Amino acid sequence: MTIEELNELTSDDAEEALLSCCGSTAWSKAMAGRRPFDDLEALLKASDKEWSNLDRDDWLEAFAAHPKIGDMSSLKSRFSHTRSWASEEQAGASSASETVLALLAQGNKKYKKRFGYIFVVSAAEKTAAQMLRILKERLGNDPEEELKVAAAEQQKITELRLQKMIDRDTADA
Repeated sequence: MTIEELNELTSDDAEEALLSCCGSTAWSKAMAGRRPFDDLEALLKASDKEWSNLDRDDWLEAFAAHPKIGDMSSLKSRFSHTRSWASEEQAGASSASETVLALLAQGNKKYKKRFGYIFVVSAAEKTAAQMLRILKERLGNDPEEELKVAAAEQQKITELRLQKMIDRDTADA
């Protein structure tokens, strides 16, 4: 998709396309309402601004749109609408040993129990072992601090997905 094509979508179609980049309905509605965008840079700048305007519930909604790190079965089923992006983002987990995947699953459970939402990390170019180390470190954060860290990670993921949404089909044109 090009920026021009995004700009020309109906509001509902634009919201749906943007929702695949960030699971917050408030963010996708706000972003669809900000069109037209001049270029990718303007789209990314608007994304950052709208993300910073969201509240905790909006962030949690976006977090819930992700599969758990290392949970390859959920990538294939529940998250089929973003499967290719999430699979690319979690490529480091797909080649991990059973031991590391088991430790990630265990860490994910501890994280969710401690903070009330799934562990969110921009997994691009990280190995499963690196993600496990990050998860263990972040378990020591206080809840308020961790929410901000998770939101910043979500913002990175959203930016990558916006770039993929625009770049992916533009290169095919």
